Amino acid sequence: MLEHDVEAGRSPPPLATADPSAYLGADDVVQSGHQEIVRLAGELREDAPDDVAFTRVAYEWVRDQVTHSVDAQDPTVTVTAAEVLAARTGLCYAKSHLLAALLRAQGIAAGLCYQRLADGSGSHVLHGLVAVHLEGGWHRLDPRGNNANVDAQFSLDRERVAFAADPAEAEVDYPDILARPAPPLLAALRGSDDVLELCRTGLPAALDSSGTEGS
Repeated sequence: MLEHDVEAGRSPPPLATADPSAYLGADDVVQSGHQEIVRLAGELREDAPDDVAFTRVAYEWVRDQVTHSVDAQDPTVTVTAAEVLAARTGLCYAKSHLLAALLRAQGIAAGLCYQRLADGSGSHVLHGLVAVHLEGGWHRLDPRGNNANVDAQFSLDRERVAFAADPAEAEVDYPDILARPAPPLLAALRGSDDVLELCRTGLPAALDSSGTEGS
């Protein structure tokens, strides 16, 4: 993936209007009812008196305590929130599944959203983020994990995600907020036994019609 210069703060792209109540439930990937997810969410909540504070704590925990597979050069495939928590590693999508599960476990509406980014080889790749509903609106958070070229931060006013989509490179900020992971990504992850090889050869380059649904 190409490195993208991200401003210290920028106005976020518009997100689709979505009913927060549709983004509170558990499923087989965003496992907000899983015992270990509930346990960690409860521990993090102890130092967070309100939903904004809890979201910041949960976001920073996933960003900093779970390695990004490529940064760590770890081939382990993780998909579900519980798998990511147990292995403490995952791609951006997997880390987003964990963050969304932690937020939902504490009654905070959280969905999944995506960017289409140039990958440096003339093609594109999907990048996964979380959308959280706080203070009356939806906000994107990027738990990918920081490194020398990435500085994503918690912010509800000026967006601080890892990568800024560049339309000149045919990059896209998809406005859709999904309650479940995009089907093409799930198929790719579940069909792989080496996530580093998957990054080299098999990640989806765009959302298709089945992946842009908000539920």
